[in-house]
Amino acid sequence: MSLFGSSSFGLPRLKPLSSKRSHVVSVLDIGSTKVVCMIGRLAPRAESQILPNRTHSVEIIGIGHQKSRGVKNGVVADLDAVESVVRLAVDAAERMAGLTIDSLIVNVSAGRLQSDVYTATIDLGGQEVDANDLRKVLSAAGQQSLRSDRAILHSLPTGFSLDGERGIRDPLAMFGDVLGVDMHVLTAERAALKNLELCVNRAHLSVEGMVATPYASGLAALVDDEVELGCAAIDMGGGTTTISVFAEGKLVHADAVSLGGHHVTTDLARGLSTRIEDAERLKVVHGSALPNSADERDIVSVPPIGEDDRDQPTHVPRALVSRIVRARIEETLELIRDRIQRSGFSPIVGKRIVLTGGASQLTGLPEAARRILARNVRIGRPLGVSGLPAAAKGPAFSTAVGLMIYPQVADLETHASHGGMFSALGAGNGRIARMGQWLKESF
Repeated sequence: MSLFGSSSFGLPRLKPLSSKRSHVVSVLDIGSTKVVCMIGRLAPRAESQILPNRTHSVEIIGIGHQKSRGVKNGVVADLDAVESVVRLAVDAAERMAGLTIDSLIVNVSAGRLQSDVYTATIDLGGQEVDANDLRKVLSAAGQQSLRSDRAILHSLPTGFSLDGERGIRDPLAMFGDVLGVDMHVLTAERAALKNLELCVNRAHLSVEGMVATPYASGLAALVDDEVELGCAAIDMGGGTTTISVFAEGKLVHADAVSLGGHHVTTDLARGLSTRIEDAERLKVVHGSALPNSADERDIVSVPPIGEDDRDQPTHVPRALVSRIVRARIEETLELIRDRIQRSGFSPIVGKRIVLTGGASQLTGLPEAARRILARNVRIGRPLGVSGLPAAAKGPAFSTAVGLMIYPQVADLETHASHGGMFSALGAGNGRIARMGQWLKESF
């Protein structure tokens, strides 16, 4: 289905998972540093205390990753380059899994992600709330967000109110005069999504669903208490850093800034006059986001930029490397701090921040983040997925794993179609489909 299909405005939507059988799910994380394809088997699981909101267990049966080309700050800059990298990553995953795939769930970091909350109310006239009322109020909220240049990635009802009493999770069958809903709608520019879809289509694959990167990485790296009590997940990638805020089990805000680990590398390459790949190695081996007294004494050798064998490496104190790294990291963290502040969700985040993504592995980053964000910080790795090779268990793979988890929560969302009627994604499959359950008549 094309992004601009006539059947529904917006994007391809996932079909809900069946709680009875296993599904094979394939995902594609198109990043500025690497492109990852994962193929997983989702099997229904019994309720458990560990990660209680997960309806299925995820076992990775195939994985392929390639150094990214043609993606700059999360934006597709060169279609041909991205297409060939996508093919290679998918090919490797298919070979490992021993099966071929034809569609994928893809992440979105570009397109100027924008979070808005829309509120709508309808008159109940003292009657009890039925599925139709819910559909009407959700539709009224959804209609406000329609814009021709932006497509809706996610729309999640974050809370209902009855006669002004807020914080009602499920108003079905309750009585009242006025039913209200707050709808969190996350949109992105259509053009950016179209180009993303184009890369995948050119590799002879179709896009099954699109998920905002901050949503995916939050799903993978946060534990249930954090999602319930309120927490921000900060995914530090190569070209973009994304922020997601979760509360009461749902995504309530998301944002992205085009600064990431790659900016640190280019700063080093410029500042020390060395090649990008040498700068990357210097960053990983010697770079630190923390000042250290030994740094002045330690000397680091910097390979020259030229091809001439006679060029000698230059020697600089490690403190210089760390100063360059620190300047960019602090700028990024301050930007994130201001974005969280500006979003109005600062009180909800409270003291809980989880850092994830490849760039979060930089030495001293958690300490720097603690200082600048003035909050508790932990590094989040992808949780609750089996079959990952050791190399893919780190924070760099949170987004890809989150895309794997996403189908289990897709039915929390509601999407307007042209007629303004609401079609739910979920037809009610137990624990997390409460949202979808009372919408099932809208099929």
